[in-house]
Amino acid sequence: MPKLDRDGVKLHYEVHGSGPALLLTHGYSSTSAMWKGQIEALSQHHQLVLWDMRGHGQSDYPDDPAAYSEALTVADMAALLDEIGAESAIVGGLSLGGYMSLAFYRAYPERVRALLIIDTGPGFKKDGARDAWNKRAHETGDRFEREGLAVLQSLSRERSSVSHRDASGLARAARGMLAQRDARVIESLPGITVPTLVVVGADDEPFLAASDYMATKIPGAKKVIIPAAGHAVNIDQPQAFVETVLPFLENLPRHSEKLAQS
Repeated sequence: MPKLDRDGVKLHYEVHGSGPALLLTHGYSSTSAMWKGQIEALSQHHQLVLWDMRGHGQSDYPDDPAAYSEALTVADMAALLDEIGAESAIVGGLSLGGYMSLAFYRAYPERVRALLIIDTGPGFKKDGARDAWNKRAHETGDRFEREGLAVLQSLSRERSSVSHRDASGLARAARGMLAQRDARVIESLPGITVPTLVVVGADDEPFLAASDYMATKIPGAKKVIIPAAGHAVNIDQPQAFVETVLPFLENLPRHSEKLAQS
């Protein structure tokens, strides 16, 4: 599989199919393999780009904590589109991958044709809520340092069988990428002007209210709740997930027109 060199940090990525670009990003401590059940369906009419975020899977795990951040992750996504020759793409992801997709839109709105936001939170407006989240993120990083990859067995189902070389990258990613610095992403939601699909599992209780919030704040957004699914909705209910996403993709404008500002 190809690697993209980002200032010495090599990122694993895969390209499947041809057509309009569709860039999907996995959740924290998962990998691009979480999408394997959707590759066939999503690559029939799209150039599907999957990748491992830095510190995850088959990508590099840089030793420098400063090599892990929201800004660098967003820049990695832009570099991936450059690498495949795509000026714009449908951009989406699950959980942290969905948050990074929102951050990518904020940084590069002209490069996003549509957003696919899955089991995701948009961040926090209040400092206290963000501080509590960040405390948990740092505790997660500490736990990976203490216990190694065994931590994955106690997390959600899609992460119990993922493959990482070691836990060091996950520890640094928790502190640098999972932790949040400000409210810029959540405050940017009303300014999103591309078609947006918000998908959440009915049993993913921590993210139900966040999904409602995004569907309300993003102009014209459509929200779908998939029954009998938890945080990894595409793994828990793969057929229902595909049947939700494909019509959204098929109904997108053929060119990169954006929804008129309201």
